Amino acid sequence: MSTATDNVLMEVKDLKVHFNIKADNAWPWTPGQALKAVDGVNLTIYEGETLGVVGESGCGKSTLARALLRLVPITDGSVVWLGQDLTDLDKKQMRDKRQELQMIFQDPLASLNPRMTVGDIIAEPLRTFKPHLSKQEVKDQVRAIMDRVGLLPNVINRYPHEFSGGQCQRIGIARALILKPKLVVCDEPVSALDVSIQAQVVNLLKELQGEMGLSLVFIAHDLSVVKHISDRVLVMYLGNAVELASKHSLYDTPRHPYTKALLSAVPVPDPQHERGKKIQLLAGDLPSPINPPSGCVFRTRCPHANEDCASQKPVLENLSSEHQAACLRLAEIA
Repeated sequence: MSTATDNVLMEVKDLKVHFNIKADNAWPWTPGQALKAVDGVNLTIYEGETLGVVGESGCGKSTLARALLRLVPITDGSVVWLGQDLTDLDKKQMRDKRQELQMIFQDPLASLNPRMTVGDIIAEPLRTFKPHLSKQEVKDQVRAIMDRVGLLPNVINRYPHEFSGGQCQRIGIARALILKPKLVVCDEPVSALDVSIQAQVVNLLKELQGEMGLSLVFIAHDLSVVKHISDRVLVMYLGNAVELASKHSLYDTPRHPYTKALLSAVPVPDPQHERGKKIQLLAGDLPSPINPPSGCVFRTRCPHANEDCASQKPVLENLSSEHQAACLRLAEIA
């Protein structure tokens, strides 16, 4: 866990992203309902660290990622980048900030323009933010970053459909890093790739992080991958942060019932240990973010819930210098 002496890049305070949802057959004047995709998240991102974000599908991970970069409208709260609140910036000011804030998307092929060559795709940020560069300077920088991410320079004039998923993701990484940003948000960048390719891409990101001094926000479903690359891990459930800790503290001593259930489902390479392991199954389905449970949003699936959980919403509390969790019954279920 980073300390107060570390350099803070981004502070997220009570971040909320709510979408106004209407039924397909609703009348135009019918008011919509608020879908609470992210509902009051607080976190800090430090220079040079990797923050992993995990949780079930629909828990708000990708919406949080996009909100950090203001790619979706923010309903409430603040995202402070190097002392400046991004929510106060207009379009032009935010556009200038995008040199420092980049994103790698989940679907490597869908995130690339099929009508542009690899060279043009990677060079596009340079042409946007550094128009003073000559064509040769742009080409030299494109070739250099292609070589660094494992792409041969002779493929510079090919199109995205000519590449595999892993190669397309390398193109996306090159495009995100060519401006040498300070923070890169990785929205499930390996979920669409084969296991062996996943390892290559994750190791590449770790190497590039060390070389370029990057900070990463790494979103994934695979908790084994998150453990490999992350320094700290944020666990989300139904738009809320339920646990935040260093990876060793979280994986060795999870405190929130939801985190314990997630980790119990992670496969262990030891067959004997795997057979004897007890998986903690969650009851019921993930509630709708349009109509979340009152109080603790996890209470409808929590085996430890009581009456207090229905009336009080827990907040992240410091359990140690490396560990925070949001649960009203932590002392009883530890």
